[in-house]
Amino acid sequence: MTLSFSQSRFRDDYSFANSDAAIRRFPFPFDRDSYMYSVNMEPHRAAGPEDSVFQRRFDVDEHYLSEMADRAITLQRDPMRCQSLPHMRLAGWDLLELIMTAKAEDYPDLFALQRDGACWRWINRPMGIDDRFTFLDDATLPCGPMEYITRQTQGDFALLDQRQGNLWMDAGMITSQADWSLDFDIGMNFFEWHAPVPRAAQMGIFQRALKFLLNVQQGAPSRRLNWTMTVNPRLDTSPETYPEWGPEKRSLTPENVGQRQFLRVELQSFWRLPRSNGLAFPIRCYLCALEDLVTVPKWGRRLHRVLRDLPEDLATYKGFAVNRPLIVDYLSRFDDGAPTSPGIFPD
Repeated sequence: MTLSFSQSRFRDDYSFANSDAAIRRFPFPFDRDSYMYSVNMEPHRAAGPEDSVFQRRFDVDEHYLSEMADRAITLQRDPMRCQSLPHMRLAGWDLLELIMTAKAEDYPDLFALQRDGACWRWINRPMGIDDRFTFLDDATLPCGPMEYITRQTQGDFALLDQRQGNLWMDAGMITSQADWSLDFDIGMNFFEWHAPVPRAAQMGIFQRALKFLLNVQQGAPSRRLNWTMTVNPRLDTSPETYPEWGPEKRSLTPENVGQRQFLRVELQSFWRLPRSNGLAFPIRCYLCALEDLVTVPKWGRRLHRVLRDLPEDLATYKGFAVNRPLIVDYLSRFDDGAPTSPGIFPD
């Protein structure tokens, strides 16, 4: 494939921008004009809709190099964003094999994987990496297998251990999270790390989701979309850096809301790992400014209706309650009352 990489920054001067193509392929998360929690799962396989973020197993887009540079900055400032409990070593190798295999098959012009028994060679052309190592031998890599491959892959990654009829967050590379902390959550089970989410427990959402995830089979990954809102195109919105990004919520005005308020969408997928029987949970973050979203008329109408009608506690949890009047007023200019078509894709 032909892919031109942008030079963007997700901090400081916030030079991030989406091309027209990136806007059109943005994973808009609302398939109707209202929103309430749902398990929202569907199969996730290669050969999804052409030119969409679902087309390949691990999407690589124009922001690849910029996101990897941002991850390196975050890890240099806070190495605890990448952690793995000792029993998750094998799951890390599972994840490395999964990502390398998928990228080499789906993007042969960008990545290559050569295997001769346990002797492997990995080539990452965009990042200028050409490494030889012995599969399952930690000493042959510059860092642990999970850290090695996720320093080269967009999105966050949680590795979940399955035991006692539950899932436990026992490893992860988390540098672009929406206001949660790996350092706080590591070792927690599925219900514990989801405890802050309003209403979902009472609605039985988590019970249904856990039942589904415990039964994910190898070779049959699933996916869902999640969303929140953020001021400025910042990937690192962790509790650890709240003093840096929290005050920015108060910086919106009627004049800048379209440019500086972003819809933040996570493409979450779930993969059964073959040796460890763990579950890989990639969380790929996409950002799009309101002024770009409304260039797709269907999205402008629908986002206005969803955010206008969302219950207050969900608006607070999603990170935009303080700015909801500004946001809704801005979006109302792009809602002519016309009906919207079903589904998430542009008309």
